[in-house]
Amino acid sequence: MDDLFLLAINITKRCNLACEHCYLDADTLKNGQSDELSLTEIKTLLDEVAIRSKQTMVVLTGGEPLARTDLEDMVYYGAQLGLSMVIGTNGTLLTSRRVTSLKSAGVLGMGISVDSLDQIQHDNFRGLQGSWKKTFQGIQHCREQDLSFQIHFTVTRNNYTELADIIKFSHANNARVLNLFFLICTGRAESKSDISAEQYEQVLTEIIQAQTDYPEMIIRPRCAPHFKRIAHQLNPESPITRVSGFDGDGCIAGTHYCRVAPNGDVTACPYIDTPSGNIREHSFLSIWEQAPEFQSLRKPQLKGACGECEYQKLCGGCRARPLAMGGDLMDSDPYCAYVPEGGNIIEPFEEVQDNSIIWHSDASQRLSRIPGFLQKMIKKRAEAYVLELGETEVKAEHLTNLASKRFGSNMPFKKPDKLDTQKLSSGGHQ
Repeated sequence: MDDLFLLAINITKRCNLACEHCYLDADTLKNGQSDELSLTEIKTLLDEVAIRSKQTMVVLTGGEPLARTDLEDMVYYGAQLGLSMVIGTNGTLLTSRRVTSLKSAGVLGMGISVDSLDQIQHDNFRGLQGSWKKTFQGIQHCREQDLSFQIHFTVTRNNYTELADIIKFSHANNARVLNLFFLICTGRAESKSDISAEQYEQVLTEIIQAQTDYPEMIIRPRCAPHFKRIAHQLNPESPITRVSGFDGDGCIAGTHYCRVAPNGDVTACPYIDTPSGNIREHSFLSIWEQAPEFQSLRKPQLKGACGECEYQKLCGGCRARPLAMGGDLMDSDPYCAYVPEGGNIIEPFEEVQDNSIIWHSDASQRLSRIPGFLQKMIKKRAEAYVLELGETEVKAEHLTNLASKRFGSNMPFKKPDKLDTQKLSSGGHQ
């Protein structure tokens, strides 16, 4: 129930931009904080995570994580432990040399923020003229060096009409994934007006259709768990409507995901300000396993419309949004337009164990090369696919067929075969 699939570590508050929506609400951000986690402390954190499970994806973010010159050391250490290490960045500091050093360190991919295809609007939102050009240069460097990258697009009232264009752009530039983040009004975003509940419905419906139109690219919303409800309303038989949150788009805060702040505070997600503990005072795993807030999120007692909703197990609403608007962690998501109809609670698909399915050694070896956080999902889908074919053995060709159907030749992530220790030791930072 409490498997940790995704851990975000804000390694710094330093940043070269001043974005309108930044949840850290950082000041000048040039000098960072005196209590910023050290490299040694982050290594200790990664040790704990790896001991519990190597299936965790670790996102190193900020602030701007590339502002830290020891970023490559963090990536290399985590990759050596067998963790899937990725970076969330504004992309402006992604020089060709930095891409080379990060790839040599073993980074799995980059998440690069693009808030508009209009240069002026993007620069205004990011607080620095010329940032758009630098970000797109960073994307180009990733493409040239075959480093997997995602596009991160924060949906606001000023850019939500650009959805179709950003999807086309991401596809044309070979992005593995397009993550669409929905604004939570914390940090600097407290003064920024969000889109309406009705506009949420419109955008989420467009995302569902876009995933059908672009099957070779993952298009997924973040911080909008009612995506699952809309998907179910459109097609109750679609598998995406019934899978559990970690496999798709429901809220996973405190259940399969949490955040560590630059000072070591642990919260269920970046938009929940109140810490559940600090890794300088308690072990990370003790916080993850025992913190009362995390326990409440794993057995939620939802209030209001969310507590009455038949989609409460598929969706459950965003827990940070009612908090940000002055309510309680378990209050209704104020940006959901759905009115519960009083029907039976819709249950997620149960995982069926079929002992008749065996794995060929080639298929098992190939599965082992897939990032740990994806292995469980792919294993389940491969076995279902084999059963549909009336067979009992998963072979490498089955995985190939599944991948080509879903992504074509554009797999979302692939682990590096070997870390280039020679290039890493020779430097390669900016």
